[in-house]
Amino acid sequence: MFEAQTIGISIDRPWQAVYEAVWRPQDFPKWASGLSRSSLEPDGEAWKAEGPEGPIRIRFTAHNGFGVMDHWVETGAGPDVYVPMRIIANGAAAEAVLTLFRQPGMSEETFRRDADWVRRDLAALKALVSG
Repeated sequence: MFEAQTIGISIDRPWQAVYEAVWRPQDFPKWASGLSRSSLEPDGEAWKAEGPEGPIRIRFTAHNGFGVMDHWVETGAGPDVYVPMRIIANGAAAEAVLTLFRQPGMSEETFRRDADWVRRDLAALKALVSG
């Protein structure tokens, strides 16, 4: 079992509007700096990108009516990293929620840094859809 931290941000828009604005893989680089420093390119059932530590492949959950935006990151340096993410209703507004798992061998400092990175990315997501 991995140590986990769930990080979220409230957004004053209906959850469906938030989800529809951000679910497409090609739109992730607009707010998810941890997945790509440039753009994503289709690669079969996955997408190729340049991650913070080199080339990565990412598989995304298909469009759905539940706000699920899970993705799996293949770094080439071990097992795929599972990133569960949801856009959920909070009354007439939304919550964007991502669970970060501490990977084997990851230091406490790196885990904290990654959590801060997720917070920045979720703030960028909020700014994008609140614009």
